[in-house]
Amino acid sequence: MSDAFVSWSGGKDSCLACYRAIASGVKVRYLLNMVTEDGRQSRSHGLSSELLRVQAEAIGIPLVQKQTTSANYEADFKNALLAFRQEGITLGVFGDIDFSEHRQWIERVCSAVGFTPYLPLWEQDQEEILKDFIRLGFESVVVVTKNDVLGREWLGRKIDSAFLADLKELGKTKNITPCGEVGEYHSYVISGPLFRRHIEILDTNEELKDDRWFLRIVKYKLKPKGKASEGD
Repeated sequence: MSDAFVSWSGGKDSCLACYRAIASGVKVRYLLNMVTEDGRQSRSHGLSSELLRVQAEAIGIPLVQKQTTSANYEADFKNALLAFRQEGITLGVFGDIDFSEHRQWIERVCSAVGFTPYLPLWEQDQEEILKDFIRLGFESVVVVTKNDVLGREWLGRKIDSAFLADLKELGKTKNITPCGEVGEYHSYVISGPLFRRHIEILDTNEELKDDRWFLRIVKYKLKPKGKASEGD
């Protein structure tokens, strides 16, 4: 397969898509993340740009961040791909699962600049995707929730078997997709088989904005995988 970039949100789906692409023989050269016009936050999940840079450092794959506005998003995304193409990259990896309108956008934009899209999670069972993510040993925490669906109490939860079980139980009374495909929650991956180092979260605060709860990670450190923190 061709050299590739991964459309990167910092969450579980883009991370698992990256892992599966590499496992299938793809050489991932860059992670691509679109950020707000002031460069402070990602446009996808509202994570701080700094945290995404730390994440890329922990993984060991260069991160390209492009500032953009809502109006200019598509044009700026295409320009980023054209720059990749000059380096011989012609494949884009995306973590989309079942949102057809976004897949159509991906295919149209990639086609316009001569890229082939690769969606390794597409139309797979969401519960099985989450189980595979957990089984592989990825560690991820919930950093955004819809206030009327999951709420504040889910912030900071580790995505593990207990999380999945509780989500399924809540799904008996609420319309919830296991992977949060309609924005019920977003995650931030801190360790796993892609990572060379582990991101330890040391301090956070919580913020309610536009009917969404955000876990703001204000203090962290990178440490070798498998090593306990000082004082543990």
